[in-house]
Amino acid sequence: MKNRTVLAGIAILVLVVSSYLVWSYLNHLEYLKEIVHDTDRWAVIEDVNGHHLAVEPISDEVWNQLVELYENGTRMWVGGIVEEYENKWGFRFKPENITIAEVTAEGLQATIQYISENLDYWLDLGLAYVDSKVTSIHG
Repeated sequence: MKNRTVLAGIAILVLVVSSYLVWSYLNHLEYLKEIVHDTDRWAVIEDVNGHHLAVEPISDEVWNQLVELYENGTRMWVGGIVEEYENKWGFRFKPENITIAEVTAEGLQATIQYISENLDYWLDLGLAYVDSKVTSIHG
């Protein structure tokens, strides 16, 4: 009887650990869909809802600002011209127009998911900004 209890406990432990590993792997795959990028120099921003988006600024000044935000852990508005793009969200900020701002017009403020769900609106409007922190820097 005692051996069966031990074996059942081990089986449950293996099941729990396996489930966690599968969940972690699937979560990582979902994250990778969010951070599609085309260049060697890119940063990942995270909005207030924990959603991620890769930004690939061409401007050295904007790149340096992103690096500083990453190092300081500071939140600022990151945005630019919205363009369609093949990632989880269906958009990105146009690399040549990425901007970082302390304040923005309220009508230009959004979250990554809100832009994605209302993409035609934001494509027509042009500009959008996301309250972001930089979670990683590459390049």
